[in-house]
Parts: sequence; C-alpha cells; structure tokens
Amino acid sequence: MTVRIKLIVGLITLSLFASPVMAKGKLKVFILAGQSNMEGAGQIKGAARNGGKGSLEYIVKDPVTAARTKHIIDKNGKWVVRDDVWIWYFDRKGGLTAGYGARKTSIGPEFQFGHAMGAALDEQVLIIKTAWGGKSLQKDFRPPSSGGAVGPFYTEMIKHVKDVLGDIKKHFPAYDGKGYEIAGFGWHQGWNDGCSVTAVAEYEKNMANFIRDVRKALGVKKLPFVIADSGFGGRNQKVARRLGIVKAQQAVAKYPEFKGNVTTVETRDFFRPRELSPGGHGYHWNENALTYFLIGDAMAEAMKKHLGIKPGPGKSAKPQAAKPIKPERT
Repeated sequence: MTVRIKLIVGLITLSLFASPVMAKGKLKVFILAGQSNMEGAGQIKGAARNGGKGSLEYIVKDPVTAARTKHIIDKNGKWVVRDDVWIWYFDRKGGLTAGYGARKTSIGPEFQFGHAMGAALDEQVLIIKTAWGGKSLQKDFRPPSSGGAVGPFYTEMIKHVKDVLGDIKKHFPAYDGKGYEIAGFGWHQGWNDGCSVTAVAEYEKNMANFIRDVRKALGVKKLPFVIADSGFGGRNQKVARRLGIVKAQQAVAKYPEFKGNVTTVETRDFFRPRELSPGGHGYHWNENALTYFLIGDAMAEAMKKHLGIKPGPGKSAKPQAAKPIKPERT
C-alpha cells in the first residue's frame, strides 16, 4: 500500500512538472483610426485652469475615479509602461503608457483601450494607430466602394498598417516571430463630416463602405469593428448636423451583414463641461482625459464581446520601468 501511494504521488508530481508551459499565441493586432479625437487631446498634467480637473493627473487622485484608474500608475505614482501591449503611432512606438495622444502631453482612446485589451488577453497586443486631425470620411478617408477619388488618408492608413506588419521585428525587437492576427479595428471620427449637410447625408453609406473595404484590403472577412460615435456636446447637443452623424454611425451597426461584428458605442454620456475640464474646445471633448479614458474603455468592452472575452478586469499590467511623463514645450 505504501509503495502504491508513493507511486501515485510520484506520478502526480511528475505530471505537474512535465506539463508544458502554454506559450503565447500569435500577436493580437488592433488598428485605431480616425481624426483628431482618435489622435487624442486628453491632457495628462493638471493645469491651473479649473484646479486641474479632468486631467489624467487629477483623475488618478480624485476619490471618485481613483479606484477605476489605479492600474495606470505604479506604487510610486508614475505612469505604468506595459510590456504586454505595444503601440505604433507614426514616429512614436514602444510599450503602452501615457503620452500617445496628439502630443506627448496628451492621451487618446488608445490609452485605456490598450490597458483593457492587455489585461483581457494572454497574447502580446499591438496597437497600430493612424489618425490625422481635420479629416473627413467623405473626402480624406473616402473608401474605394463609395466611388470618386479614393481618400488619400484611406490609402495612407492601409499603407501604414501593412508596412508595420511587414516588418514587426524592426519596430518591436522583442517580437517572437510567431505571426500575427489582425483582431479588431476601432474608429473615432466625425467632426469634419458634421460641418456639411452633404457629408452628413452620405456618412452612413461611406461608413458601411469603409468597413467593407478595410476588411477586403486587410484580408479579414469579418474583422470586428467598433465605432465610438461623435457625441460632442453630450446629451445637450442640438445641432442637427452633429446629431445626424451620430445617427448614421449608430445605423451602420444595425445592418444585417454587420450583426455580431460591428458595434457603435455611445459616447455622449462621457462629455464633460468646461468647468470640469482642462480646456474649452468642445470638439476635442474639452481636452478632458477622463472622457478619452471612458471612450477607450467602452471601445475595449465592445471589442472584448466581439472576441468572446468575458467582461472583467483580467490580468494585471506587467510594467516596465515606469517613468513620469514630462510636458512638451510648445
């Protein structure tokens, strides 16, 4: 009996140590695109205006939001730099952290989107961000299927994505060479089209064609799409053109062909007034970092549903040496 017990224990022990460690799978790639609000104007540092309210520095200390944002700072109060989430944004690339907005002093939706997806996935994550300020879907991002001249920034966007994926090792030396999967696409845009009645009228058609054409160009038939709608002004928005863009963005997600693979997330409730924000430009969400954080979070939650990931905080960040973000001189 003693020998038999020892044998069973030995076999259990052997099986535990002999079990192979599950290696990470293919790199999960997410593309984020749009105009200035995908670039991101959420201010990192709290300025004198409004006592710093709405800045990233403020929301990590504010009792109302501190618990929800605790994962973005380390024990010394410095911004976490994730080594499980890489980001490429034109001339900037590295581990995800604060400072990948329109300037190094700001954040966009990529910030919390990356934190949330990194926490949800076991695989290494790569975010490719292609965004330019002041660009319309009607002209600048115009998809081929809409007819007329293809938008130069549509072409540029696809080129950047293919260039990065064509030589990942060059941009991220730690890449293990196991291949990649384009897992999702995020879109946040709409201000410029909302300045023209004609552009508003064709936005829904252009958005649907954009989704179809991007999928075709990247070779992913049902690539999950998440659209963060143009909710500037919040629930008090009364301008018909602005509301028309939101309506069009929401309508596209209801197309039968996009059922289960396209989601439009509501952003109007994330709008914060000037008196609670670092800035006063409504078209840039009043430069409120909390707003951009919430937009990125909502996009990530929608993306997780598309990927079949259960909601929840997921794994903790695996920070590299964290460092404070110093403001750029302008």
